[in-house]
Amino acid sequence: MTQVQVDQALLQKLDALPISQKLHVIDKLWEDIEASDEPLPISAEVLGVAKRRLVEMESDPSLCLTSEELWQRVDEARGK
Repeated sequence: MTQVQVDQALLQKLDALPISQKLHVIDKLWEDIEASDEPLPISAEVLGVAKRRLVEMESDPSLCLTSEELWQRVDEARGK
């Protein structure tokens, strides 16, 4: 993947934010990405891995989790 230059001063300011504000920044960034028509830069390596995993999943659906199973695991990992 192509490395993008990011303003180091901006990164330092982001690093200094409390978690709640970092989450707000993440939400805003995701909203901006979702609204953008710009294609996402996906490397050939990442695309290859995704295609391989899709073939594996289609050949053996038991490898997959339902959304309920996924969230159950998340809750368990959080100790809920």
